[in-house]
Amino acid sequence: MKKYSEIFVQFFYLGLISFGGPVAHIAYFQKTFVEKLKWVEPQTYAGLIGLSQFLPGPGSSQVGFAIGHERAGAFGGIAAFIGFTLPSFLIMYFLANLGSEEQLSQPIFVNVISMLKILAVVVVADAVLSMFTNFCKNNITISIAFISAVTSILVSGLFLQVLLLLAALIFGAINQAKIQQGFLDSAPAITHSNIRTELKNMKVFSFSIFVILLFGLPLLANVSKEISLFSDFYYVGSLVFGGGHVVLPMLQEVTTSIDNDTFLLGYAAAQAIPGPMFTFATYLGGELLVNSVFIGAFLATLAVFLPGFLLIVAFKDSWKGLAKFPRVAGAMVAINAAVVGLLMSAFYKPVLISAIHNHWDVVTALVGFWAVRYAKLPIIAIVITYVAIGIVKSL
Repeated sequence: MKKYSEIFVQFFYLGLISFGGPVAHIAYFQKTFVEKLKWVEPQTYAGLIGLSQFLPGPGSSQVGFAIGHERAGAFGGIAAFIGFTLPSFLIMYFLANLGSEEQLSQPIFVNVISMLKILAVVVVADAVLSMFTNFCKNNITISIAFISAVTSILVSGLFLQVLLLLAALIFGAINQAKIQQGFLDSAPAITHSNIRTELKNMKVFSFSIFVILLFGLPLLANVSKEISLFSDFYYVGSLVFGGGHVVLPMLQEVTTSIDNDTFLLGYAAAQAIPGPMFTFATYLGGELLVNSVFIGAFLATLAVFLPGFLLIVAFKDSWKGLAKFPRVAGAMVAINAAVVGLLMSAFYKPVLISAIHNHWDVVTALVGFWAVRYAKLPIIAIVITYVAIGIVKSL
C-alpha cells in the first residue's frame, strides 16, 4: 500500500504542475522517475516512449501508466493514472458544471470565450505544423495527409475517419519500402517466425478485453445514455493515434449535439490547464449528460483512456520486435500521415471558421502563433494574456 500511495503522490504533484502538453509531460517524467527517483532505467524509459507512439491513445498518459505498471504492477499503473489525471479532471468537471447558457451569455464570458477560441486556432495551427514536419517527410506521406484532409473536409463522419485510417494502414503495409524513405535508413529483415515469437509475449487477456469492448459496446449502446456515451468515447480512445490534439476531430464527431462555442471553450480550456489533454473528454462527457454531470464526466474520462492502457499492458513486452517488422513500421508511418490530414481538417472546421470573424481576430491569432511557435513563450502566459484581453474587451 505504501508503494501505491507513493506512486499516487508523485504523479498527483506532476498533474498539478505539468503544463505544456505531452512532450513537456515526458520531460517531467524523465527528470522525476529516471533521473531523480530512478524508478525506471533510461533504456526502459526510452522503450516506453516508443511504445506510446506505436499504439493509439494518450501518449504521455500511457507512459505514466507504464511507469506505474513497471513500479508496482497493474495497481501501480492505476495509481499513476489517477494521480496524474485527477487535477485536470476536477478542473474540467468544474467547468462543465459552470457552463450554463445564462452565465455564458454574459459579456465577460462572451469575450473571454472568443479569445480562447482564437487561442485554439493558435494551438492547433502549431500542432499541425509540428506534426506535418515530423510525419510527412516524403511525397507519399504528404499526399496521404492532403488526401485525408480534403476527404474529411468534404465528407464528415467518424466512420469515414476510421476508413481513412484503415486505408492508410493497408497502403503503408503494402508499400512499406517506399513510404519509409526519409524515416528510416534501412528496414531490418524480420521473419515471420520472429513475429510469432514476439506475439507470444503479448498479454492475450488484456488485448481480448480491448477487442471485446471495442466491438461489444456498440451493440449495447441503445440500452442507456450512459452506455452509449461510454461506447463513443471508448471508440475514440481506441482509434486516436498521436494523442494530444489529434483527439479533436474524433471527439467532434461523437459530440455533434454540443454546439461549436461550447466545444471550443472546452478545447481551449484543455490547453490552459496542467495534465493530460484527453481530459477534454471530461468536459464533453459532463456537457452530454447535463442531468448527471459527474457521471458523464467520469464515464467519458474512463472510456477515452482505457483502450490505451489495455494496449500498453498487452504489448509492453512484445512491441520492440513487432515495431521492427517492415510492414508494421510502414503501416504506422502511413497512419501518422493520415492523422495529420485529419487534424488539418479539424483546424479548418470547427476551429478556424468558428473563431476568426474579422481582421483583428486574424492579427490576434498571428501574434499568438508567433508567441507560441517562435518566441517560445510559456502556454500558460499566453492563456492569461488572452483571457485578460477578453476581460478588457468586456469593460
